[in-house]
Amino acid sequence: MIIIGIDPGLARVGYGLIELIDGQKKLLDCGIIETSKDKKEVDRLIEIYTDLNELIDKWEPDIAAVEKFFFYKSSNTINVVQARGVILMALGSKRIPISEYAPAQIKLTITGSGKASKREVLDAVMLNLDLNFPPRPDDSADALAIALTRLNEEDL
Repeated sequence: MIIIGIDPGLARVGYGLIELIDGQKKLLDCGIIETSKDKKEVDRLIEIYTDLNELIDKWEPDIAAVEKFFFYKSSNTINVVQARGVILMALGSKRIPISEYAPAQIKLTITGSGKASKREVLDAVMLNLDLNFPPRPDDSADALAIALTRLNEEDL
């Protein structure tokens, strides 16, 4: 079984792919889809959609996990929500089942504390995937934490 975890954003979409084989977790790929602020918003959304579809076609994930958007007062709130919609559309159009998780739920599942620091989440990702070096950039590590949250559910 292959799962894709996604950390939504307009400037950077973090992604992480993990394979579960006989109860063992294996990192397949992680990184970011980065869009330029010099492009029109619609072109950035198209780029996210296109690049995500390429990842989906390459790895053929069975399930997906996406971070729920945490609303806060910010000038980029609408942009992130729109990017998240494009991500959900790309996954949905491929009929990939999607689970969504709030940031505190991800932290709680991965570290045991809903108020864990970024470093504690990163350490937990490295431990869960038996990594010697932290995944970079941070958005990809966050996406792996999201995927691990889904893998920790009992119905797999």
